[in-house]
Amino acid sequence: MTALRRLLAPVRQLGGACAASAGVFIRDVGQGLLEVSHNTLALVGFIAIGAVFFVGSRADLRQSIEAQTLDWLQARQEARTDPAELVAASLAEPDAIARATALDPKGLSRQQAAVAQWISRRYRVAPEPISRLVKEAWVVGDRVNLDPTLILAIMAVESSFNPFAQSPVGAQGLMQVMTRVHDDKYDAYGGNFAAFDPVTNLRVGAQVLKECISRAGGLEAGLRYYVGASNLNDDGGYAGKVLAEQANLRLVASGKVVAINVQRPTPAPAHKGDEDVAPMPVKADVKPEDKPAHVDKVALLGKAPT
Repeated sequence: MTALRRLLAPVRQLGGACAASAGVFIRDVGQGLLEVSHNTLALVGFIAIGAVFFVGSRADLRQSIEAQTLDWLQARQEARTDPAELVAASLAEPDAIARATALDPKGLSRQQAAVAQWISRRYRVAPEPISRLVKEAWVVGDRVNLDPTLILAIMAVESSFNPFAQSPVGAQGLMQVMTRVHDDKYDAYGGNFAAFDPVTNLRVGAQVLKECISRAGGLEAGLRYYVGASNLNDDGGYAGKVLAEQANLRLVASGKVVAINVQRPTPAPAHKGDEDVAPMPVKADVKPEDKPAHVDKVALLGKAPT
């Protein structure tokens, strides 16, 4: 045993020396890698700081990087979003409510609310836009000294509250104003397309109606002027229809119960200008009452005939 131990002693010494050498090697390599890592991280940090300062000094690069980053994030989000939600998001317009001509009926007075509800049921239109028009009729009527029920009655007779209505002779909108004749009145609202904005059409129509009544010197005669039949023998019953509907609205406003199926006024006759008036033969002794309607219409509007 003693001889065997003597033989194995050098082997043990050699193994111990190898293990010690390996340990020293591993420690040196580890320390080297640690130093390299530290130096690499420091280098990366310096590069990152330099890049940040460089990009920060270049607004164009900063905006480009931000845009690319945002696009990447949006693409990632879209990849996880339902297609139907994507379509809805692409069509969404949160500010669209600003274009709507509508008002909560609860914001009306009791009188106005009764009128709005009756019109809504009678003409089968939504109460919210009608509430907005009723409110506007009260405001405009007060400013121009017109009964708001008269304004609403004309809208009923002229268009049945269709803001996109157009007559054969070109009268347009709720109150069937001749847009091409009263284009100057639409300048204050941005141009003739405003004729199809319900509130604008109401305001311009009220101005025209006030002018007609003032020129004619009375309500019924003013209505004949408004429909373009001031020099005709018959206005097609227009004034009577308007006044009958106004009477209904006044009763409703006063709290009376009026059936919604009472006779509705038929659309207004398509006068509104020259197109529907047959030219009369030229005579030396033409009387004022024999003149075609367009002569008086031109005088009313203060425009030269074209």
